[in-house]
Amino acid sequence: PNDMEVDGANAGGILCCNCGVKIEPNQLNMCLPCLKNKVDITLGIGKQVTIFFCRGCGRYQRPPWITAELESRELLAMCLKKIRGLNKVKLVDASWIWTEPHSRRLKIKLTVQKEVFNNAIIQQTFVVEFIVANQQCPDCQKSYTEHTWESVVQVRQKVKHKRTFYWLEQLMIKHNVCEKCINIKEQPDGLDFYYPTKSLGQHMVNFLESVIPQRMKFSKKLITQDDRSNTYRYKYTWCVEIAHVCKD
Repeated sequence: PNDMEVDGANAGGILCCNCGVKIEPNQLNMCLPCLKNKVDITLGIGKQVTIFFCRGCGRYQRPPWITAELESRELLAMCLKKIRGLNKVKLVDASWIWTEPHSRRLKIKLTVQKEVFNNAIIQQTFVVEFIVANQQCPDCQKSYTEHTWESVVQVRQKVKHKRTFYWLEQLMIKHNVCEKCINIKEQPDGLDFYYPTKSLGQHMVNFLESVIPQRMKFSKKLITQDDRSNTYRYKYTWCVEIAHVCKD
């Protein structure tokens, strides 16, 4: 044998079957750069995903329905959970790609890694597109359907000005009191707040009692009755009359 054959035998190496570069023996007889070009570790990972958005309340379906700003960490985490096959690889990095806000499309650039053979790790970067489809959430469906509310809080103040209600509105926003309110109707002397359960209506009444002087009346009305199962369904009403004073 010549000198080249002796050196190759001593080194114990082989030539890459694709480019001819001398490498350590492996199962595929291929160098790492060629392996990256030939093997697609993103195969089986969904590149296009549909997510649902409620135009009524501005929430996304995770589930449950959540509020998240565009290109926020919360929305990114929700989108990553909806990508099929992502759990088969190691996620290294994920970042938003800017899209037109009215395009109804979201794009995320992902970098993933996967071990293919003999501790050879391949890293690839690809883009997943999310199609934002409209779907009404259950809470908004209830707000447009009759007989879905169970309790109503009627807030009244018989004065010519609305300064008390403006001040009360800021407090409600600050304490997030109306988050689960399914409907709000304006009345000549105030507002009606509709809730899906009695406990949420009671929570609203307790909040009003803690922040403003008022007088309250409570009543309930029987809606349905089942004698066989001994079940009853009521609708509850709180009438809250605010004192004739205002907070400047």
